[in-house]
Amino acid sequence: MPDKPLSFSATCALLILMAEDREVSNPELKEKYGVTVTGKERTTLNDGGFVTSRRTGRSFSHVLTDKGWHHASELVRDGISAPGTGVAAATVKALVGNLQRHIDRSETSLAEIFGREEDLGPGVNEASTAETPAEPIAQQSIAKPPIAPPPIERVPASEDIETLIRKAYAQLADKPYAWVSLTQLRPRLGDTPRDEVDATLRQMIGLPDVRLVPESNQKMLTDEDRGAAVVIGDQAKHLILIGA
Repeated sequence: MPDKPLSFSATCALLILMAEDREVSNPELKEKYGVTVTGKERTTLNDGGFVTSRRTGRSFSHVLTDKGWHHASELVRDGISAPGTGVAAATVKALVGNLQRHIDRSETSLAEIFGREEDLGPGVNEASTAETPAEPIAQQSIAKPPIAPPPIERVPASEDIETLIRKAYAQLADKPYAWVSLTQLRPRLGDTPRDEVDATLRQMIGLPDVRLVPESNQKMLTDEDRGAAVVIGDQAKHLILIGA
C-alpha cells in the first residue's frame, strides 16, 4: 500500500530534521525554530516510517530514518508538491527544488551536504589527513602486524566486518528502522578486533542507509553502554540504525 502524501507541515518537519542530521528534542526545536513535531505531524511521520520518535523526559526526541532521508532526496529531485501558501512556503519550495543543481554539479549527496562533520567518516577530512599523515583512523588501518600490509589490501577485511555488522543488526532489530545499541551488537561480532570494528563503523556512518547517534538520555547509560560506544569526532555514539 503506497504511503499517503505528507502534508506541507509534516514535510517541513521532515526537512528540519534532515537539516539537523541528529536526534533533536521538541524543546530544542522550539528554542531554535519556534516549532515542535507533535500531534498529527509526529503521528504521520512515525507511522510512515520517516521519523523515529521516543519519549525523553516529558517531551519527545526525533531523528530522521533512512526512509526519511530517501523521501527528502525525492523532494529535492522532484520538488515539493504538498500545498503550502505564502512567501515562507514559496521560499521552502524554491530552496528545496533547486538544491538538486548543486548536488548534480558537485556529485555529492544530501547526507554529505547536511551531515555533521564528526558523523561523516574519514573521507570528509581528506585535506587535513594529507597534512597530518598520522591521523588516528589511518593508524588503525595499518598498525597491526610489524610488517603491515598497505591500507588498500585491508579493504576486503573491512568489507567482511561490515557484513558481520549488518547481519548482527538484522538479528537484533525487531522492526524496520529500529535503533539497536552497540552494547547488544558488539558481542555478536565474535573475536573481531575492536579497533577494526570501530574503523568500519566510522566508514559506515558515511553510507546513506546507516545512522549512528548518541543516547539522548545520558542518565540511562550504563558503564557497559559507555564502553561499547564508538567515538566519532569528539562524540560517543551508542545506537545504530541500518535501513532495509
